[in-house]
Amino acid sequence: MKISIGNDHAGPEYKKAIVKYLESKGIEVTNYGTDSFDSVDYPDFGHKVASDVEEGKADFGIVICGSGNGIAMTANKHQGVRCALCWTKEIAELARLHNDANVISIPARYTSIEQAIAMVETFLNTEFEGGRHQNRVSKISCS
Repeated sequence: MKISIGNDHAGPEYKKAIVKYLESKGIEVTNYGTDSFDSVDYPDFGHKVASDVEEGKADFGIVICGSGNGIAMTANKHQGVRCALCWTKEIAELARLHNDANVISIPARYTSIEQAIAMVETFLNTEFEGGRHQNRVSKISCS
């Protein structure tokens, strides 16, 4: 499995912990995020992660910013990307089960690092349910 991850200045500690977790599971990680707390623009990192998912270079993406909103909006500009803003592992599970989300957005200022890792673990270990949800997911794309 290949994962691309990107974060702005609100998420360096989150990214570091998540990358450590993923690598401990043998998952290949492409890191586009900043390691600094100096202000940066989240779209610069969100677009890189979403492009990897869009182009099939990554199976899933993880994006992190303060609220999770801006970077999720950025990622969702890409065709075939379904980025879900999650703040609990239950929402992360539903994002995969019902929406076939392929990018998870984490709000660093509103979750703990432990919660973020639990959400990522749940997200990556949940399969899309398909069935009645497939028609809805198919309607998400504008193409």
